[in-house]
This record gives sequence, structure tokens and C-alpha cells, in this order.
Amino acid sequence: MPFTKQSRLDTLPPRPTTKQIAIAWLGSTLAIGSITDLGQIANLPLILGSLGASCVLVFGYPNAQFSQPRNLIAGHLLCSIIGLSFLKFIGSEWWCMALAVGTALAIMMATRTVHPPAGSNPVIIFLTQPDWQFLWFPTLSGVIILFCLSRLFLKITKQI
Repeated sequence: MPFTKQSRLDTLPPRPTTKQIAIAWLGSTLAIGSITDLGQIANLPLILGSLGASCVLVFGYPNAQFSQPRNLIAGHLLCSIIGLSFLKFIGSEWWCMALAVGTALAIMMATRTVHPPAGSNPVIIFLTQPDWQFLWFPTLSGVIILFCLSRLFLKITKQI
């Protein structure tokens, strides 16, 4: 069957309700703002670029497999460990970064902890060249704060 414009439109997922869109917008805005503000108050790096993409999942599609706590937390942690390990033990060349991303995806798949935004953590690591402290600040601390804020926000808004 030829690919037509009409057949592409027929395969689009249903549009979320205005309420779902508003909750996702507000939740992600408050979460990123809160994590950034907490980081400034504590004088610690808590925000991570991939957390913005994580907000898309945890606030926009909270019931999706990739949005579950196991995927969110373990996915980010594993990808950061893998990125740092490749950077520190293998090298900082482009092919090391490519291998780190591929390995991170493979490990997430093997452990059933796939969280697509976490797949960018090795790239972020290779671009910023952090030390091992990156595992705690911003990776684990930022992800745990995002998880707690998302669960609290979604519990509150479920009543609306």
C-alpha cells in the first residue's frame, strides 16, 4: 500500500485533553523550576539537560512504561555510570562517546530500565567532562527530586 498523507494522519495518536496538556505543562514547569531553584539555594548542580526530556514522559505520559520510577531512576543512573566509565577508562574521543551511548542503550534494554532521555547522559558527560561526583550531583539527586515532585504533583492533580 503506498504511503499517503491521509494514511499518516490516520496513525496519529489521539490528542490529549486540554486538561492533560495543562497539567503536563504546569508540572514540568514547576519541576524544572524547583530543581533549578533548589540547586541554587544549596549551591549544588541538581539540573541535568536530560531532565527536561524526562519531564515530557513523567508529566505528559505518566503511565507509559518508559515513565515508571524504575526506568526513570535506574535509566539515568546506569547511563551516567556508563558515560563516566567510558570517559575515564577508555578515552574522550568521538568513538568512545558513540560506544558509551550504544552500551547505555544495550544495558537499559537488558535490565528493562529503558528511559529514552537518559540515553543522552553519556553525550552530556562527554561534552562537559565532569568527575565522578556527576553521579550524585546532578544525576541521582536531580532524578530523585524530579521523581518526588512528579508523584506529588500527579497525586494532587488526579483530584482535579
